Amino acid sequence: MTLSQLQIFSLVAELRGFTSAASRLGISQSAVSHALKSLEQELGVELIRRHQSLVELTDIGQQLLLRARAILGLAATMEQEAADARGMKRGTLRIGSFGPTSSMKLLPAILQRYRQAHPGIEVHIDEGPDRQVLQWLEERRIDVGFVVLPQERFDCFALVEDQMVALIPSQHALAAKDSVSLAELCDDPFILTEAGSAELVSRLFLAARLSPNIRYRSSQLLSTLETVARGDALTLVARLSLPEASDPRYLIKALSPPARRQVGLAVLDRRQSSPATLAFIEQARSLYRRD
Repeated sequence: MTLSQLQIFSLVAELRGFTSAASRLGISQSAVSHALKSLEQELGVELIRRHQSLVELTDIGQQLLLRARAILGLAATMEQEAADARGMKRGTLRIGSFGPTSSMKLLPAILQRYRQAHPGIEVHIDEGPDRQVLQWLEERRIDVGFVVLPQERFDCFALVEDQMVALIPSQHALAAKDSVSLAELCDDPFILTEAGSAELVSRLFLAARLSPNIRYRSSQLLSTLETVARGDALTLVARLSLPEASDPRYLIKALSPPARRQVGLAVLDRRQSSPATLAFIEQARSLYRRD
């Protein structure tokens, strides 16, 4: 069993195809097939079932994929620790990011400092809903991810705290109020944004024993903003996620009582994190450290 075989197995599983994995690795499809067949023969189990152009992991394949990613992660950590001893001149950092808060507000400033300090580190950024980032962390597909805190199953580092705010159409009956309550958001159609705060919003209403009239769900904040601007729904979002220039078609209202959201970084296990990952966390905390 070699690291190359495990890397090919992991990539085929991630991309769900031999051709796409071969293209990503810059090798022939036959080389990918040979590596996987050799790995299966050595382990004595079938890892992947082939269905024409698609592939599907077997049950044992799903189980061993987690092991393979763990081994690859530890190997990468060893390489980066050695690189750290040489001044961290090379390595790879995989970051998971969700929504405008981390992708547009937090990440650019951190990356600017990080690239200046460690220009030899290759940075990969995957973007998706916050739930997806958590799954990527558990599957070891990323080294570090931006998350909404708390997340007890990970090692976490708090960065920033912001307020949850209500968005209402500018011609709505609540437009004249300085702040609104959760109860006042329950009568009209509600749009739930699943890009970064969906679980927090659901918990807020649940704790208040209220049920918003959810008529729309959106995976992107821009779709949510447009829905509110058209007058089709109300919503509750994090203030930090909003664009700098607001649309005059909707209004931002403080929530009464206030509700806060804390955003930070998470790793699966700090003790196994690579020097490149720890250096990224340190850069982030130096910018946004909360005492």
